[in-house]
Amino acid sequence: MPRKGMRSIFFKPSPNNPPRHSLPPPPPSPLRTFSDTLMQENIHTAESLITKWDFYDNNSVNPRHSNSTPLFSGTRQHAKQYINAVKGLQSAMKYLVAQEPSSADLLRAQSLMQIAMKTLEREFHQILKANRDYLDPETVSNHSETVSNRSSTDFRNSFSDFDEIVSDDEFRLAGEGVADAERASMLAVNDLKAVADCMISTGYGRECVKIYVLVRKSIVDEALYNLGVEQLSFSRLQKMDWEVVELKIKHWLNAVKVAVGTLFNGERILCDSVFAATAPEKRIAESSFAEIVRDGAMMLLGFPEMVAKCKKTPEKMFKTLDMYEAISENWPQIESIFSFESTANVRTQAVTSLVKLGDAVRTMLSDFESAIQKEPCKTTTPGGGVHPLTRYVLNYLSLLADYSSVLVDIIADYPQSPLPESFYRSTIHEDSTSSSFSSTLPPSAISERIAWLILVVFCKLDVKAERYKDVALSYLFLANNMHYVVEKVRKSNLGFLLGEEWLAKHEAKTKEYVAKYERVGWSTVLASLPENPSADITAEQAKACFVSFNAAFHEACAKQSGWIVPDPELRDEIKGSITWKLVSKYGEFYEKNRVGSDSVLRFVPEDIGNQLSDILCGIEDSSRGSSHPSTTRSSRRSNGSVDAALSEETSSSGLRPSGKRIGT
Repeated sequence: MPRKGMRSIFFKPSPNNPPRHSLPPPPPSPLRTFSDTLMQENIHTAESLITKWDFYDNNSVNPRHSNSTPLFSGTRQHAKQYINAVKGLQSAMKYLVAQEPSSADLLRAQSLMQIAMKTLEREFHQILKANRDYLDPETVSNHSETVSNRSSTDFRNSFSDFDEIVSDDEFRLAGEGVADAERASMLAVNDLKAVADCMISTGYGRECVKIYVLVRKSIVDEALYNLGVEQLSFSRLQKMDWEVVELKIKHWLNAVKVAVGTLFNGERILCDSVFAATAPEKRIAESSFAEIVRDGAMMLLGFPEMVAKCKKTPEKMFKTLDMYEAISENWPQIESIFSFESTANVRTQAVTSLVKLGDAVRTMLSDFESAIQKEPCKTTTPGGGVHPLTRYVLNYLSLLADYSSVLVDIIADYPQSPLPESFYRSTIHEDSTSSSFSSTLPPSAISERIAWLILVVFCKLDVKAERYKDVALSYLFLANNMHYVVEKVRKSNLGFLLGEEWLAKHEAKTKEYVAKYERVGWSTVLASLPENPSADITAEQAKACFVSFNAAFHEACAKQSGWIVPDPELRDEIKGSITWKLVSKYGEFYEKNRVGSDSVLRFVPEDIGNQLSDILCGIEDSSRGSSHPSTTRSSRRSNGSVDAALSEETSSSGLRPSGKRIGT
């Protein structure tokens, strides 16, 4: 039987069993592309790692397991895998949003991403807290110097040499030649940058920045507090004694150096390193840095402005100049560190404080000149010694000369009093490049101001000299004070400002006063002898001359024993000159006429010098110290007060260097 016939016998269709070809076709199974498969694998890999490291409850900071280990403190390969898994999860989410926004896989991926971000938030906070010592600004700044010394690349990019988390071995090799602390700092920054990049790229930048700012701001604020920087109101500062304010200024001078050079600089470097690279991260770095340091920087740089507004006295000049100099010297770094638009108010505050301090200095200079002019003219010095006014002013000006580079800026537009050019002309040229805000000024600008103040003192001394009843004592007084001024100028920075011409001119003036003192003070003694001591005279005339000389010489010595020349060299010079004049004339007369005059002879020529040894040695207040103190600039500044330098020669004068003006 044909095969076909057999199939028809045994396989007859029935009404209830239609043939197979009549059944409806099954729905086609979905076709899976390579991209679909890859995204599924990304989600699966991310799920296994995210759940593995999810040690925390959703609403708790406490770990579920006591033996849980932070992700970044274990094997670094795990942290690298975790970050890569999160990046893969993000890619999958972007793909699913484009393909099927309502898919269950997308919801699952979103849930995993939230868990991952919570984990990374805690890890970020943990890294910041655990590495606080290694992330301090000093360590970061030190590493900055190390990198800049090793290469020409900017340190702010040095922490970003790795695009992803590196293994311990890789980092060890990359950090060879770096100290352990700096290596740990680099490692911590690398981890922070990896976490920050991951969170920012997945849309969780705000949470990341919030943690970073919270931790780092507390560190900066604490560092400023430890440096003595505190929030002060102007009213509170005004009520403080100057000694207390002076101590706060001393702390501030140290604080601004550390804060600008290390604290703010290190924080800027750290911010740029953690949030470095692309434009969005750069904006985040700017805003984060501004939020961390703005309050502290404004508080630090606002303090000098408040001090400048307080009551001004000439003795507050030097601490004011110290603050001006500190801001001026640190200005280039302030301008660089706070270069963002968001920190423009910090730069403005620094400039404002500088301007106010400059105004205060100009006011105090005017007050100082006014105080000199108002000093009572009736006051004189017993014995014609150096007047306390001279001592005080020259000590003050010698200190002021130490700030010549700063004063170049301050007195740029300061009105000068008219002076003969020959009085203040100086051969010394000032270096106007030492200050950041330096203006182009003639070299004589500061010289003129100081020379004018000294001239005001000389005018006062001229009036005081007239108060002496003895003209010789008036000239001795002027000689003493002129000599003191010249020596003080020569042995301080005043000499560089006023120049050799000024010194030579006033040295000549000193000699002129000495010559007038000798002529007037000893004219009676010399006049008691004949104009020509070798001329022939009678015995009676010779005796009369000896008697007259004895009386005049005794009277002059007795009177001048109460006079004083404080400078021993000048005193010996004057005594030597007087001795030579007397001995030369008296000796010649003595040899010519001593025979027959024994009854009236009281002095032999050799006795003249001995008799003169007691003159010009009047008592001077020992508390004034030496005439030429050798206090250096560094020692003046290190003692934290100008009192010692100003009062070393004025303690008994009534011109107190703190809180009282001259003449009050």
